[in-house]
Amino acid sequence: MKEIDMKGLSRVLRLLPGQEAGAAGSVRGASLRRTLVSAAVAALVGGCSMIPAYERPAAPVAPDFSAHGAPAVAGSQPAAADIGWRQFFADERLQRLIELALENNRDLRVAVLNIEAARAQYGVIRADQVPGVNANAAGTRQRTPADLSPSRQQTVGSQYQVNLGVTAFELDLFGRVRSLSAAALAQYLASEEARRATQISLVAQLANAYLNERASDELYSLAQRTLKTRQESYELIKIRYDAGTASELELQQAESLVQSALSELAIAERNRAQATNAIVLMIGQPLPADLPPPRPLDAQSLLADVPVGLTSDVIERRPDIRAAEQQLRAANANIGAARAAFFPRIALTGAFGTASSQLSGLFDSGSLAWSFTPQISLPLFDGGRNRANLDLAEARKNIAVAQYEQAIQTAFREVADALDAKGAFDRQIQAQEQLVNASRRSVELSDLRYKNGVDSYLQVLDAQRQLFTAEQGLLQARTQRLNNLVALYKSLGGGWEEHSVVSSSATSATAQ
Repeated sequence: MKEIDMKGLSRVLRLLPGQEAGAAGSVRGASLRRTLVSAAVAALVGGCSMIPAYERPAAPVAPDFSAHGAPAVAGSQPAAADIGWRQFFADERLQRLIELALENNRDLRVAVLNIEAARAQYGVIRADQVPGVNANAAGTRQRTPADLSPSRQQTVGSQYQVNLGVTAFELDLFGRVRSLSAAALAQYLASEEARRATQISLVAQLANAYLNERASDELYSLAQRTLKTRQESYELIKIRYDAGTASELELQQAESLVQSALSELAIAERNRAQATNAIVLMIGQPLPADLPPPRPLDAQSLLADVPVGLTSDVIERRPDIRAAEQQLRAANANIGAARAAFFPRIALTGAFGTASSQLSGLFDSGSLAWSFTPQISLPLFDGGRNRANLDLAEARKNIAVAQYEQAIQTAFREVADALDAKGAFDRQIQAQEQLVNASRRSVELSDLRYKNGVDSYLQVLDAQRQLFTAEQGLLQARTQRLNNLVALYKSLGGGWEEHSVVSSSATSATAQ
């Protein structure tokens, strides 16, 4: 806050030439006093602010993600937030769905409308920093009875006026209006960051829904193949049962496998339909008929090595953390407005125009009229309202600090969880693939031993169940691995750019 020494200014004013004898000295002194007072007021208006100095709180997390196996960011490699979603998601069908979602999604539309509302609110508050000039025209015709008239005769009077006026313009000497304007600007910037966070979340949610839909479709195909295989086995057991070489128990066991496959098929069909409905909701329209064909789940080539970098990179690039910081700035600015409420408010109201008792003489010479009404309001006793408002503003700032720190901690945990899960999923898929191969070989051997009369059909039944469970587990592990890569991309702020941002070093290297 810039301060002016008012006592020193008073001493200067007393020493002005206005104390000189004679009218000329008085005129010069008064003119100089007016000049210095105007300069002091201008300095107050231009430089006084009671907003506390803003300091970004320290991040309450580890300095980096090295403990979680984070890959380092190469000098020419773009950060995760600069990788466009078209480069991260190579499936043309998914790219088209993301386009539709960004065009039609209602959540994103609400976020955009919130930005417009915040921008308008900022414009309303910022307009209070300049005087509003209004053009006014009014006419009055009034009859006064004789007993109320000074002349003891009834009179009919008229008055017409046209003027330009300023109503209750506040001289922002202590920065109250500017503090409110700064808070509104921070709220507007926070809404812009919230819109970016909404888009990033939408891209990630749509990608997850699409991957789940692909997994449900492949589980449906797996259930169909399993049902076909079990029906063929049932038919063979039925032939053997009719020939008397198989027991009724074996026939019932084979039928139970068929009914189990039918149940799994119904579940997969339901999950696939629900996953499709989730996609339709996010894109805001039915699935177009001209969508590109989908890629199989094991052909979804997402970027596996997403550059992570340091914690500060995440803090600077994630829009939800930026939004939380802007909310903190707004709360900090509101403290300045609450502090300014303890000081006097000066409001100016004035009008300049013409006035006449006759409409035809409104613009004649001598009809000039003006008024000037300054008003000062000094709080003396308010029952502790201003003190409570200041306490409230400071409490809300402390809340905003806690929310900002919580946003950082949440971001750190999301990145750390995704990094820790990344290597685990790779090992899980490798083990699950070996389990599927072993289960498939077990089915072959069990079926061969049953046909040779070595084992009962119960061994075949268990082997087929284990194979189906292993194949389901492999599909689920692949889906979870892809979803985890999407979560890592999102947690690092990816999904805002459509195309990757090429770093300057990489661009210069390409040019050479």
